[in-house]
Amino acid sequence: MGNETHPVYDAVNKRTLWVVSELYFPEETSTGYYLTRIAEGLTGSFNVKVLCGQPNYSQRGSRAPNHEILNDAEIFRARATTLNKNIIFFRLINIVTLSLTICFQSLFRFRAGDSILVVTTPPSLPFIAAFSALIRGASYTLLIHDNYPEILIAAGKIRDTSAIARSLNFFNRWLYKHASKIIVVGRDMKELLESKTQGLDIPIAIIQNWAELETLRPESRSDNQLLIDLGLTDRFIFLYAGNMGYPNDIESIVSCAAKLKLNPNIHFIFLGAGVKEPWLNKAVTARNLTNCTILKPRPRAEQIVFLNACDVAVVSLVPRMKGVSMPSRTYNILAAGKPILAITDEESELSKIIEEDRVGWRVSPGDPASLLAAIREIYAYRDKIKVMGLNARKAALEKYSVDRAIDNYRRELS
Repeated sequence: MGNETHPVYDAVNKRTLWVVSELYFPEETSTGYYLTRIAEGLTGSFNVKVLCGQPNYSQRGSRAPNHEILNDAEIFRARATTLNKNIIFFRLINIVTLSLTICFQSLFRFRAGDSILVVTTPPSLPFIAAFSALIRGASYTLLIHDNYPEILIAAGKIRDTSAIARSLNFFNRWLYKHASKIIVVGRDMKELLESKTQGLDIPIAIIQNWAELETLRPESRSDNQLLIDLGLTDRFIFLYAGNMGYPNDIESIVSCAAKLKLNPNIHFIFLGAGVKEPWLNKAVTARNLTNCTILKPRPRAEQIVFLNACDVAVVSLVPRMKGVSMPSRTYNILAAGKPILAITDEESELSKIIEEDRVGWRVSPGDPASLLAAIREIYAYRDKIKVMGLNARKAALEKYSVDRAIDNYRRELS
């Protein structure tokens, strides 16, 4: 990084590691959950401090202490607006106010020799952490959950030739150049980052997210309380559970549901929230899709119920998301022992998992005809999907545990 620093140790000779994230406990959305577990899992090896914002997703409206020590991690929560993130203008206000307060706090709290692990959501956060780290003589590692500007391009918000895209790529080069390491959550993401960091000689490590094996396991579908409450125990269920955002191909699923609405045996459950939720509600109502049920998000503690409330789980992405992001809910679906119907680009991390672990099917995004054919084939051969469910659970147990992930973070950050 061009400046010599020496590690600062606390009273028990642990190096100080800052975890910087917009979301942290009590926030339960994926980034908040994963960064909390990473921070707490590393307290045995580091003096872990957390710099984050107040809850603004699943726990929006609640307020956590501005400063507390929880499970041996010292947490500093920055003040910022918590307006409705699904309204773009309000989301931008949240990002600006959080960036300003995180910048002030990081300049005040970082020390020479500290290590910083910063997640790349929202996109301003890593630049703030990097700026403060360089000013204070600390080093930083980027944890990339979403690649910018690629996710904005895939979502159709900007063109790849736009001034915004070119500017983001320019500033990203600066961000990568001064990083001590980059951690990505998928092999396709590593390929993309190797291209974007060409000539910078920055180490890139892959650490996949994990399944919540301590709370998730396969359970009998016939006894599932959600299906009993909905009166759907006799239907073949395709479940979409998760964020309904711009990067998710919800439209192809609804198109298939419309063509299958006269089939009384197949039913679709959508469980989640996001910017596409209003469109989903309108489309289902306008087309009178009685074979679709839309549910609000459920607490993370209820995953064992709703992830087991299906025969096949659907994970969907729009085109051009290869190397951009990896849906973390994939691993919990595996833990519940459910086959996956993946709407994703070929050679994406999600596609590789489907193929290597033999846990489901893949179709290309934005191709409702192929998706419909896959759904009909799955239903026609539904007596053969049990093996895929067993493969899913086996993969979760053998490859996607939290202990394995935390060990990898400990090794890469030491």
